[in-house]
Amino acid sequence: MSFAGDVKTQLCRIPLSRKCCAQAEAYGVLLYCNTFSASQARIVTENEVFAQRLPVLFQKAFKLTFDRLPQGDGKQVFALEVPEKLEVIHHTFGSDPRVVALHVNFALLEESCCRAAFLRGAFLAGGSVTDPRKGYHLELATSHHSVSREVLALMRELDQEPKSAQRKGNTVIYFKQSDKIEDFLTCIGAPLAAMEVMNAKLERDLRGKVNRRVNCDAANLDKSVEAAMSQVEAIRRLEREGVLITLPDKLREAAALRLAHPEDTLSQLAQRCDPPVTKSALNHRLRKLVELGRE
Repeated sequence: MSFAGDVKTQLCRIPLSRKCCAQAEAYGVLLYCNTFSASQARIVTENEVFAQRLPVLFQKAFKLTFDRLPQGDGKQVFALEVPEKLEVIHHTFGSDPRVVALHVNFALLEESCCRAAFLRGAFLAGGSVTDPRKGYHLELATSHHSVSREVLALMRELDQEPKSAQRKGNTVIYFKQSDKIEDFLTCIGAPLAAMEVMNAKLERDLRGKVNRRVNCDAANLDKSVEAAMSQVEAIRRLEREGVLITLPDKLREAAALRLAHPEDTLSQLAQRCDPPVTKSALNHRLRKLVELGRE
């Protein structure tokens, strides 16, 4: 199952204990489902757990049964087509079925629990979320532009800042930041999914730090190897020209150690001196040898 499917499964485990919250969740489902009009309500889903929740949800919210239930596997289609049933739903939400554009009735969403239930229903019917191991994206899509604009305002009242866009006739509200996705999932009742997003982000950040450290160490190693090669080349040049034997004892010692141990770091080489010297002191001697070699 996909990550989005797992999230919806988690949401469907939330009990339908209060009628007001059941109505709010059903409200979100209807405003974000495939079709909701004066003549029909049609909900299509591929999530089996959500399909099992829908009949229970509509019975709790409206005491209604669907006129059409899923037939076979694959996409699960639920439909309400009897005018009397649709009238009950529109009356519950205070909407006029004769009006083309749907709107959100905020009077039904005064309680925080009902707002969370409404957004949960919207996500179950028209939402999706990317696996956080692959990227960060959560969205709610509906064909009702006025509804999307009003839901955007509702979410901002809840201190959430999603963005909005148009796509193929739908209006999409979406999040791209992991922390915003965590907040939204927690709000609608999926804290475990929010924790998965958080863990994925921590893992990605840790992996990035490790990669940067490895790259940095590799770059430093390249620089050390290049410096050692330059030192060896300069020392051999001084040796060929007969200059090396004329140098002070400390420089000759540094030259001999570098030729004998070309793979050693400065710290390792400094400990081989007799007596041992600091890394800075040895670096100064080797730099002096390179300068003399160039001259």
